[in-house]
Amino acid sequence: MKQTVVEPTVAGVLGGVFDVTDGGVVVVAPDPETIEGLVRVLAEGSPSVRLLADVGALKAATSDFLVAGQAANHVENGGLEIRRYDDGTNALVVSESSVTAVVRGDDCAAGLTTDDRTFVADANGRFADAWADAEAYDLRTPPLAEVRDTLETELGESTAADFDAVLSALDSVRDGTGLDEVTVSLLVAARNGDLLYDISRWGEDVGIASKATFSRTKTRMEESGVIETEKVPIDVGRPRLRLRLGDERLDVDDESEFARVARSLLAE
Repeated sequence: MKQTVVEPTVAGVLGGVFDVTDGGVVVVAPDPETIEGLVRVLAEGSPSVRLLADVGALKAATSDFLVAGQAANHVENGGLEIRRYDDGTNALVVSESSVTAVVRGDDCAAGLTTDDRTFVADANGRFADAWADAEAYDLRTPPLAEVRDTLETELGESTAADFDAVLSALDSVRDGTGLDEVTVSLLVAARNGDLLYDISRWGEDVGIASKATFSRTKTRMEESGVIETEKVPIDVGRPRLRLRLGDERLDVDDESEFARVARSLLAE
């Protein structure tokens, strides 16, 4: 039996396991927090990961746009594959040479590892069969790298830089927290005086949300006083709407404070 690994977070446990693992691994039946830790700890040089997880856990973890976008990055780069698996009881990391059970406590997490050859071989065979039988899971979220690149192309470097900075200042970007991916997009567009038409068209094209969702969210944010609009005449058709910040408290340079104030205003 290998030594138990104890870390402050699940991501730390997974990172420690990956550091001593050669070849690919299968991560089996993780809960949402473990999936989030897995996505955040994967990086260049990490082993390739095949993730077998319950659909409910996958949906809960990837309801956070940052987690979903980073996971999509890893899928795009070939470092992560995801399939549906509903038969798990323990969160496991299975490699060719060891099996680690991931256990979360209140204040820390542990990796309980065995390298018993018979047990490891049995686990590898079992989950190889499970992987072959499992259905692929579609994230339905664009990779963050694609989101950032297309935003810079469509709306310019300043808007893209603000989008990146605000995301970096947030721990979570999920529906129900006041700041989701659509809200953040509209905020940075308003900070840069972009047109609603341009940001919503970009958002629909890249796969963030429909134009209708952008329009509804804009209305809610306008009613909250977070943003305001001004009409911009065009040669043919209805005037376009230019987005502006609607509260002077949002006139700050620090992105963490900008995000905090915006979330507070939306909650009022």
